[in-house]
Amino acid sequence: MGQTLTEKILDDHLVEGELETGEEIGIEIDQVLTQDTTGTMVWLQFEAMGLDEVQTEIAAQYCDHQTYQFDFKNTDDHRFLRSAAGKYGAYFSRPGNGICHNVHRENFAAPGKTLLGSDSHTPTPGGLGELAIGAGGIDVTVAMGGAPYYIEMPEVVNVRLEGELPEWATAKDVILELLRRLSVKGGVGKILEYTGPGVESLTAPERMTITNMGTELGATSSIFPTDEQTEDYLERLDRGDEYVELQPDDDAEYDDEIVVDLSDLEPLIAQPSMPDKVVPVSEVEGESVEQVIVGSCTNGGYEDILPVAKMLEGREVNKKTEAIVAPGSKQASEMLAREGWVAEMMAAGVNFSEATCGACIGIGHVPASDSVSLRTFNRNFEGRSGIEDDNVYLCSPEVAAAAAIEGEITDPRNLDDVEAPGVELPDEYDGSKTDLITPEEAVDDELVKGPNIGDVPLRDELGSDIAGEVHLKMEDNITTDHIIPATQDILMYRSNIEKLSEFTLSRVDDTFAERAKNADGGVLVAGENYGQGSSREHAAMCPMYLGIEAVLAQSFARIHRANLFNFGIVPLTIDEDTYEDIDQGDEVEIVDDVYEAVTSGQEEFTVRVGDEEYTATLDASERERDILAAGGKLAWTKEQAEGGSGAAPADD
Repeated sequence: MGQTLTEKILDDHLVEGELETGEEIGIEIDQVLTQDTTGTMVWLQFEAMGLDEVQTEIAAQYCDHQTYQFDFKNTDDHRFLRSAAGKYGAYFSRPGNGICHNVHRENFAAPGKTLLGSDSHTPTPGGLGELAIGAGGIDVTVAMGGAPYYIEMPEVVNVRLEGELPEWATAKDVILELLRRLSVKGGVGKILEYTGPGVESLTAPERMTITNMGTELGATSSIFPTDEQTEDYLERLDRGDEYVELQPDDDAEYDDEIVVDLSDLEPLIAQPSMPDKVVPVSEVEGESVEQVIVGSCTNGGYEDILPVAKMLEGREVNKKTEAIVAPGSKQASEMLAREGWVAEMMAAGVNFSEATCGACIGIGHVPASDSVSLRTFNRNFEGRSGIEDDNVYLCSPEVAAAAAIEGEITDPRNLDDVEAPGVELPDEYDGSKTDLITPEEAVDDELVKGPNIGDVPLRDELGSDIAGEVHLKMEDNITTDHIIPATQDILMYRSNIEKLSEFTLSRVDDTFAERAKNADGGVLVAGENYGQGSSREHAAMCPMYLGIEAVLAQSFARIHRANLFNFGIVPLTIDEDTYEDIDQGDEVEIVDDVYEAVTSGQEEFTVRVGDEEYTATLDASERERDILAAGGKLAWTKEQAEGGSGAAPADD
């Protein structure tokens, strides 16, 4: 039996386990990336492990979330990150240089490599044939130290593309169509591997739009084979020597197959406030739009912004609509500026932002009350834009430009005298590399910590008893934005867990943090897909700091589940009936000796609520159980290193 492309790359990097669905495997990591809101903890944990130097082929530190530096705390974080990159041997991308995924694809992403990143949209370079996976910061820390990354072998799903995109349909519509079909939970435990004759019609940047938003499906990763399109893109980046042809075997077997006929697609749009609420643009035409933003790591490249510039050439933005371009990288802005397109868009009424994650996480360009914002981003979770009661739609750059022209949601096929711009790549991606500091150019050799840089919080070894109040009962699809919001007033404390913890779950119940802190332990209860969204480990770290000992949920999002293990919180799965019977304020006790049950491999736990008893399940590998028992991955890794089996020391 032949292998899928995913299996080929995993097999090439396999250090432990078998490539059997559901089995835990350990893989070697070639590249790591981190960004400024997750990076401080990554490097503080790297320091705490006593490591001297990065062991992966590439380690890159980006500053893209807190670019505007509203407060000295943001700037201190960036100074610390620059010093950590210099001390330990990583590349450092200065604030304003661009979003990690965009800058990484321009400079480092390569076919056949493995990438682990402390950002959920790390799978973006899958469009170049790189197997890229998002993870919590401590997982990146350990991989950066030379240890394998462990993951449950996902199902590999064949997404077979047929036909070609018609005019006005885009790569964004491909992934929106998949979200319409599968929902935000449809990719959990899966890697989406794109095949079929339709693949060759998509440029590499179009493919990376699709792999970027595979995260919204809950997928572990998404990947395309490599071909002439891949080679062409790398040549334009002046990295043609990194091209490797990668294809699945003809007789490869997949766990499932989804067929998408590109020629049947039309402009689509995700309605508020979830990326899977997808309908044809034609169904919501006429909705007044006050704000349009083109950009983000999904649609912020040169190739995404150029069609907007072409559509606006000789025209003006509607008087009732504000239009903003938020490029994915400074390179994109620089190249468009040199060609005159920035001036053209400015003349039409467009404002240009720094290359930052900003508006996507509610930092800058917050919509007005009771208004509609059309964005080319990847997420429109309620409140993520910076205002709780928002109305954010997700769409392609072409649909966004049509709304900017008309002042309302408009199917671009109905525009008068506007031709479909299509996709056009530059002859050469020739932007400056000034803001990317190589390890050889490092300006720091010691860590520089400002007053807002705190210590890494640690949990004691797992105890025998878990009992306490249900401090919060939550519904389905609670996101990491609910658990730890990313607005600028909160984001600045990502390096200070004591302060950051005060905001834990504040968007669900603003009394939670104080109640949990004053209690002696306690648990959380949630519905399905708990912890979807960002990779931020703070969403586990802060509840741990507040004393939460277990989360009882109907199901968990992949990265957040791993983060709960990493910070010593027991993730127990419950059924719907159990969920319905437990109320906030109930006293809950796990009847079993928890330490003994976890370490012995016990799967079913008895949970007592009042006079009733229920069954909860711990689905965990032996390694995950050891991590829980140790009180988290940092403590466990140090134990392993002392025993000779942990992260590799710098001189190995």
